[in-house]
Amino acid sequence: MLGIAVLSVGLLTVSSSVCASDDLHIEITKKGLGKEVVITQGAREWFMLIEVTSENSVVLRQEKTHGTYLVDESETHDRPMTTGEVDAAITDYVNSVKTRAKKE
Repeated sequence: MLGIAVLSVGLLTVSSSVCASDDLHIEITKKGLGKEVVITQGAREWFMLIEVTSENSVVLRQEKTHGTYLVDESETHDRPMTTGEVDAAITDYVNSVKTRAKKE
């Protein structure tokens, strides 16, 4: 019984960290059926959370510098996103942040 409880907890939160050569620290965490990514570079932080339920999906995006929010937006989809869609959205967001961070 204890083994099952530990296994269930392990499936809820899986975290991976990636450090890019351009000083970006990227941490991706599985949250239920969705995912969360936090990207930091010095005093800058980018955040994306995708929550997936059986009825819908919610995508939250935030960007802040020195604690001041520059972007704070959300969107709701009227259906659950697939695992592939969640992964693609996270990958696209990370690539977008990497591109913008290099330009600045």
